[in-house]
Amino acid sequence: MHLDVLDLRNFYYRTQLGRVAQRAIRDQLVKHWPPAAGMTVAGFGFAVPLLRPYLAESRRVIGLMPGPQGVMPWPAGLENVATLCEEAHWPLSTGFVDRLVLMHGLETSEHPSAVLDEASRVLGPGGRALFIVPNRIGLWSRTDVTPFGFGRPYSVAQLEAQLKRHAFTPERSQSVLFAPPSTARFWLRTADFWESVGRKVPWLAGGVLMVEASKQVYAPTRGGLGAVVRRPLKVLEGVGKGSPEPALNRR
Repeated sequence: MHLDVLDLRNFYYRTQLGRVAQRAIRDQLVKHWPPAAGMTVAGFGFAVPLLRPYLAESRRVIGLMPGPQGVMPWPAGLENVATLCEEAHWPLSTGFVDRLVLMHGLETSEHPSAVLDEASRVLGPGGRALFIVPNRIGLWSRTDVTPFGFGRPYSVAQLEAQLKRHAFTPERSQSVLFAPPSTARFWLRTADFWESVGRKVPWLAGGVLMVEASKQVYAPTRGGLGAVVRRPLKVLEGVGKGSPEPALNRR
């Protein structure tokens, strides 16, 4: 079940823990996908806190928010680019998006297969999608004080297997949010330190998984007669070869 858009807004924009989570995830996103001119960037679920760095240079930035969640105008102080949509029917043309971010859109959906089908449809050739979900072995999925404590948590293997069933090729994965989801001042003030430590210690589990995937594009198969006839007839086959001598003329 999707969270309410007002609860998501209040967490990410009005709490210190939410701002810590926003900064940690967004920093890794921008590290892998630096803003580039001419790109169309879209986010589904509640991904808009991560998209602000792309507003200046991207050709388009679009925030897709599912109907059960609700929508809010975004970004504040600028022309609105957020829109309400159905999970299985996004108001985007096929192959329209270059970079797609899903956060609080997959794990809380009652129709995850439909969400992944739409994600695959709108992503263009050479495009990339980033799926941000709760880590099933992390602390953030075990408490309901953050939005990552709701919905279905994933392991990397589970998420990658689901992506492969919907024409995605997983490219890389990582975890973020290594500090505990606590509002205690010590953990909030040392959050950046724990993020740097977590990226250097492979066995330390972060609270959130980030899996980047590309869209599978298959080469068209050759059709027509040549695909079904192993040895098609050649027009000039036999020309220049003498015909056999009639039997009556043989001695």
